[in-house]
Amino acid sequence: MIRARVITLSVVLLALVSQGVPAQTGADSLDTIRRNIEANRQWYEGDGISPENLASEVADSLLPTFIPFGEGEKFVYSVQYGLITAGEATMEIRNISAIDGIPCYNIISDARTNNVFSKVFKIRDRFVSLMDTTNLVSLQYEKHLREGNFKKDEYVRFDQKAHKAIHNDIEIPIPPRTQDVLSSMYYMRTLPLRVGHSVSLANHTNGKNYPLLIKVLREERITVDAGTFDCLVVEPFLREPGLFRQKGRLTVWVTNDRYKIPVLMRTKVVIGSVSAVLKSYTYANKFKDVEQVQGRGSQ
Repeated sequence: MIRARVITLSVVLLALVSQGVPAQTGADSLDTIRRNIEANRQWYEGDGISPENLASEVADSLLPTFIPFGEGEKFVYSVQYGLITAGEATMEIRNISAIDGIPCYNIISDARTNNVFSKVFKIRDRFVSLMDTTNLVSLQYEKHLREGNFKKDEYVRFDQKAHKAIHNDIEIPIPPRTQDVLSSMYYMRTLPLRVGHSVSLANHTNGKNYPLLIKVLREERITVDAGTFDCLVVEPFLREPGLFRQKGRLTVWVTNDRYKIPVLMRTKVVIGSVSAVLKSYTYANKFKDVEQVQGRGSQ
């Protein structure tokens, strides 16, 4: 995501664009937007903890009996700041790729401002995760940020056997079964989530290791553009201060069924909150015919 942080980062940036528009115009507005984005980037990225303290905190993970996603799955979200639509975000498994002969889900998430906000501050972000289809762990992660004049590209390879993340020529020790920020969302969807229970994942981002705890808060029925869904409300946060500080709190609504589709994602920013609201969804190729027969086909 679960992510969820990947969507959240783009949501935050899109929110800051809309945040600056009503009060100012022209150069003053652009300066305000840039300052706000930089301020959010500082509190959002946070601090890490040492990898030797992480392994003991993360519970052992068993491979699931059912994987609710696959090639062809796609989610489309409207990114909203209050009543303002700032842009669109997508998450999809475009195809099955291979790293060193290992089949991987090619998970891609894009976020972009719409035509109106792009005239003020243009965002074109892309995140890519290659997740081992058998062991369900990340083997490679890419981040490509295009935000105004700001550009950043990041490539990380995960050697899950040797337990290390490789950033260019820098090797960082990681716990077993470490996920990136995007694969974490997908792995969460395979877990037997129950209200009142929590699950821990090992997560690596920005060159640091974080124990990611996912709490299942309650059941709730919600209506979004894509329809009405019975959901589980989950909250991912870190056991140490850092990525999800008070202002960075993230809440995710996932369907309370075997697919656990992220229907709504909401995060607080410096001022107010931002939401990624599901507009449409397409099941993985292997589920499409089954769901159409059952009356819940691709939207």
